Amino acid sequence: MGDGNGRFRSGMARLAYGNPLYALMLGGKAPGALAVVPPDPWPGDTDSGNAILAGRMRFAGQEIAVDPAGAPNWRPQGATSGWLRTAHGFEWLRDLRAVGGDMARRRARVLVWSWLDQNGGWHAQSWAPDVLGVRLASWIGLHDFYCASADDEFRARVFESMARQLRHLLRVAPAKLDGERLIGAVKGLLYGGYCLPDQDKAAREALRLLDRELPRQILPDGGHVERNPSIQMRVLRDLIDMRAVLRVAREEVPESLQHAIDRMTPALRFFRHVDGGLALFNGGQEEDQALIDTVLAQADARGRPLKSAPHTGFERLIAGRTLVLLDTGAPPPAGLDRAAHAGTLSMEVSVNKERLIVNCGSHPSQRGPWRAALAGTSAHSTMVVADTNSSEVLDKGGLGRRPSHVGCERQESDGAVLVVATHNGYSKGFGLLHRRRVYLADNGEDLRGEDTLEPVIGATPQPQPYAIRFHLHPQVEVVPIQGSEQVLLRLPSGNSWRMRVTGAALEVAESVYLGSGDEPRRTRQIMMQGQCGPEGITVKWALRRERKAA
Repeated sequence: MGDGNGRFRSGMARLAYGNPLYALMLGGKAPGALAVVPPDPWPGDTDSGNAILAGRMRFAGQEIAVDPAGAPNWRPQGATSGWLRTAHGFEWLRDLRAVGGDMARRRARVLVWSWLDQNGGWHAQSWAPDVLGVRLASWIGLHDFYCASADDEFRARVFESMARQLRHLLRVAPAKLDGERLIGAVKGLLYGGYCLPDQDKAAREALRLLDRELPRQILPDGGHVERNPSIQMRVLRDLIDMRAVLRVAREEVPESLQHAIDRMTPALRFFRHVDGGLALFNGGQEEDQALIDTVLAQADARGRPLKSAPHTGFERLIAGRTLVLLDTGAPPPAGLDRAAHAGTLSMEVSVNKERLIVNCGSHPSQRGPWRAALAGTSAHSTMVVADTNSSEVLDKGGLGRRPSHVGCERQESDGAVLVVATHNGYSKGFGLLHRRRVYLADNGEDLRGEDTLEPVIGATPQPQPYAIRFHLHPQVEVVPIQGSEQVLLRLPSGNSWRMRVTGAALEVAESVYLGSGDEPRRTRQIMMQGQCGPEGITVKWALRRERKAA
């Protein structure tokens, strides 16, 4: 039924927007220059910029070769939706700017000009309101790089197109968007409304939508409702950009916007490991440290990282040189779970600047076989019952069945921390509750845990296989210890941690890590396996730092 509705809506949109009459309606006086020029402090990636110059357009994990001198096809055969979204959003202009020089500037102009040739009128993909919003903000924000010194004809075409795109965006926003994608559309409205002359209506609508969305999307602890550290960073960056536009336009910054930035900044710090990258929850990646530093600096908000994010559903345990991050919240609601993973009660651990226990990460495409594999519970450092995901991972993104209750309690005493969390994602199919206790001693050198499967009250569960997985960072070396339920984990610095397990069989197996980029790296995982009877089971594990070389 949903698919039929979607096809009907897209058919109606083609009828409404894809005809010559609608194109005429978008016409009007074209501006000749920007009313205000917003700053763009964000670093680009010179490697990506050089690849674009060489005719390799690699977006969302897919590389498509184009003529490095000519105009690309903007809807190439076989392009994924992720590639198309990124290509048509034009944020990669920053990568060409990072390369710098005349050649990069000329290439940017050729690409913009060819886009105008092929996408002058409405198209379902390239004019989707969220993609259009990102493109408008990119074209306006990077105007000085590719447009300011161009000839009159180029400038006239760009400004005429921006005015048309803004008029369309104003007609359709907020569309059926939610979460980060709606923020992207609002950002385009706000950039167009304040930076293009005489667009007060778009400016007012942007502020109205922002005022409506911020309380819905930014939770009281500052976490973003999609529960993805990468999205946390990107939305915060969008809000910083919008604040910058209002400041250069000499407009008052709404209190709700300033408060959202002030709250989101400590929450972004919350998700950082000591190596400077982000934790891998719900489709997030490590991200570029220089970019995270720039976002935090531009936010200009003082707050220290939180210990606990109860509304977003995460806990941070820190003692000595050890950091533990735990996912202790319910998955994001339907419609906001596009990138969400079935990783409830998963854990990441780092020591100093070295990651020890990780989740497997995500592929930039967020679709297809990589999505199914990496969003599954087995790709997370948590417990799985009968090879079944704790939340159902849907092929097209999002989650189906999911835990209806995730509970968490935290206790602190003399520098030591204990977190106890439970979820009922296995209650319907199996009549079991998963409870995880994690204790970090005050010196940070003793991390202990207990994973329990308990029968739901009134249920008599059938025997089920279970596995607890701790995925290791690729730089961690595993040294088996003969004849015992123990392994030694050696970090690149030479630090070693001894892991002991009781109540389950211990095994070391292959795993993959996709913490950054789109190339999987081989790594290992520790598996604790067994059978859970009708009365439930308890598995205890302990990680202790070795004081002397093994």
